[in-house]
Amino acid sequence: MSDYDPAKVAIRPAATVMLVDDRPDLQVLMMQRHANTVFAGGMWVFPGGSVDAADDSQEYQAISVHRTDEEASQLMGLQSGGLAFYVAAIRESFEEAGIMLAIHKESAGSVDLSDGSTATRFESYRDEVNQGNRDFIEVVRREDLLLDVAAMHYVAHWITPEGPPRRFSARFFVARMPDGQTPLHDNRETVHAEWLAPHTILERFDREEMVLMTPTLRMIKSLALFRSAREVIEAAEANQDDQRARVVPSSGEIVMPGEPGYEQGVENIESGWIRLRPLT
Repeated sequence: MSDYDPAKVAIRPAATVMLVDDRPDLQVLMMQRHANTVFAGGMWVFPGGSVDAADDSQEYQAISVHRTDEEASQLMGLQSGGLAFYVAAIRESFEEAGIMLAIHKESAGSVDLSDGSTATRFESYRDEVNQGNRDFIEVVRREDLLLDVAAMHYVAHWITPEGPPRRFSARFFVARMPDGQTPLHDNRETVHAEWLAPHTILERFDREEMVLMTPTLRMIKSLALFRSAREVIEAAEANQDDQRARVVPSSGEIVMPGEPGYEQGVENIESGWIRLRPLT
């Protein structure tokens, strides 16, 4: 018996980012969560997490560039607070994967962590942030950076179904992996990081070698429709209309318009809207 009322579980805002690159084929960064984490233990995920109250602040808006809160909110159909999802995705990328999606304020160049001393300094920052000894915004200010919101492209929205003790309204983004940086799991929430082609992930999932949440699996299937990271980013930049996901009751598969079973699919099992698809 559960000791909570599923209908009264608060839905928390969350953000996650699919980091893509050509290596040389299209690949996406996947991270395996620690088996003992409360949410999605042992599963393979994209970097991401809850939107903190501080993410929706004037301080973060002041150090974000190329998109205002009004513009971000309009993209996601929100009255306000849209920029906080971008901030959370960038912050979580740094905390979980050590990736800094930011540019230098003076030169507008991306953060290059290929130099040993610079990499060591940022690794120290990351450890301090994860241990609660330093705020992420302090790192950005200390290094005289701006959060590169333009590098982030909003592509999907998923709301976890009623039932679990934790529910999320998660906004999904896609970004190109910055040059001069190497992802590394944090050994706290995540225990492994790997670049994988979407088709490889689907094959491993079918062989039960990888465990994925259903929205993650659906987004991998969407990525598998592309041939390169460039194509993915171009399609994301086009900001196409949302398409509503449906679930085929007999199989539990999430399908999109034009896929087998969509006309018979239902919308009351998984709530998802995706605007990432190949340009026609």
